[in-house]
Amino acid sequence: MPIDPMKAEPVRHTRRRILAAFAAATTLAVVTGCGAADMTRQSSPYAAARGAKTVTLSVQSWVGAQANTAVAAYLLEHELGYRVDTVQVDEVPAWDALSQGRVDAILEDWGHPEQEKRYVEDKKTIVPGGDLGVTGHIGWYVPTYFAEAHPDVTDWKNLGKYTDQLRTAESRGKGQLMDGSPSYVTNDKALVKNLGLDLEVVFAGSEAAQITQIKQFAKEKKPFLTYWYKPQWLFERVPMTEVKLPAYTEGCDADPEKVACAYPHTPLQKFLNARFADSGGKAARFLTKFNWGVAEQNEVALMIAEEKLSPEQAAKKWVERNERVWRPWVR
Repeated sequence: MPIDPMKAEPVRHTRRRILAAFAAATTLAVVTGCGAADMTRQSSPYAAARGAKTVTLSVQSWVGAQANTAVAAYLLEHELGYRVDTVQVDEVPAWDALSQGRVDAILEDWGHPEQEKRYVEDKKTIVPGGDLGVTGHIGWYVPTYFAEAHPDVTDWKNLGKYTDQLRTAESRGKGQLMDGSPSYVTNDKALVKNLGLDLEVVFAGSEAAQITQIKQFAKEKKPFLTYWYKPQWLFERVPMTEVKLPAYTEGCDADPEKVACAYPHTPLQKFLNARFADSGGKAARFLTKFNWGVAEQNEVALMIAEEKLSPEQAAKKWVERNERVWRPWVR
């Protein structure tokens, strides 16, 4: 998933997806529910509760973010004695909520430079909480079994040779590029147009629906081309190989209508409400120390998504197995 080596001063980029609810089919004991909450109208009863040992965490709807929040919430409650509330909210509204103190922390931000400038640099109502330890990357992927049979498909210039094999009933005679939900923010339509590809972007409807479709294609050993991202547990079940798009260079995606380059690699970041960072005591210190890798995140995500454990149950199992990892966070 990563840019693999992290830079000393990583450049952050706008995350190119705002995911619809993954958890529609999962019982969420830690997350407040499916769908994105509008935090300009809703707040947690714990948020900004002065003098109380309470923490409110923003959680995005993709399962990796749920894994972060589930483990953080479990340790805050069971090791540090806090009451924890989690609120599911889309990425940009989450920044507003964090600035207003409606939530205390965001644990997985994929890079929102405009929001950082507004709230971190100008208003100073939000402060950086450090690296999550995971690097995010979005790209186009084909199943590895197809890439092994047709190695040249991993270069975008050769995708036209496989239009017939990628065609579906929904792709209007073109090859299908499968995206998730129409609410995702992606560059894919612009990329298809600007690279002159005979592809049709077809939306599966949600992360869960996209996963179901990918699994079905894989079961039948059919070729497919899909927008996907790392870290993501599905790679453990359906091996996929990235298609090389034109190399990413700084600013190549600045104009959404003219994008003709790959997605960046983004070291994922945490952010805290400035007042909480100053007065949040052990909870604030814990959240700044919280740092794990792709393997750890995927371990929890797999338990939630595949084993159908609630986030709290998955967090409990992970915590019981990995004290050497988390113990330094709570000291």
